[in-house]
Amino acid sequence: MTKIMIADDHAIFRHGLRQILEENPDLSVIGEASSGQEVLDQVWKQECDLLLLDISMPGMNGLETLKQLKTHKPKLKVLVLSMYPEEQYAIRALKAGASGYITKASASEELMEAIRKISLGGKYVSASLAERLLLDLEGDADRPVHEALSNREYQVLCMIASGKTVSDIAEDLCLSVKTVSTHRVRILEKMKMKNNAELTNYAIKHKLIDLTD
Repeated sequence: MTKIMIADDHAIFRHGLRQILEENPDLSVIGEASSGQEVLDQVWKQECDLLLLDISMPGMNGLETLKQLKTHKPKLKVLVLSMYPEEQYAIRALKAGASGYITKASASEELMEAIRKISLGGKYVSASLAERLLLDLEGDADRPVHEALSNREYQVLCMIASGKTVSDIAEDLCLSVKTVSTHRVRILEKMKMKNNAELTNYAIKHKLIDLTD
């Protein structure tokens, strides 16, 4: 029996995911969490074999949660299941210790394939992501400048490029306006840019935001 925990801040999505998983007699959903801190609290209290982790959660986001989990529970298998396309967060998630990354738009069959593979000790990535990972291993030459950003800075960059104000971002991430403003300043410095328009143009060019929304 594979014991699974679901971490996502949308209750309806958690409920639907639980229904899919519990159709399989060898899978057991032992807990749910709606924030990064809840994930940490529950993992300390009970053992699970696999965590299904969303990237975008209030307060401590998925990548920060993953980083803490891998520090204290290095053997815990984590499959990141996110609304964001692979181009935005997959490589960062895998580098942080995830065993796999799939989007929420994926079919339930792909989800089950990923869970089976990871449960057996493997890794799960799509063919296109595997190709990007190979290119990433070739070295730092021509690596895009956004790779130098921290995970939080990268998240703020994507939100700025999506048209959110500093106040909007602060509210969404449960941070102070001052903290978000500091992140913005550091992003501009690291990327050698002057304003939000330049950041947005860069994000569009490198497909860091989804223009279909």
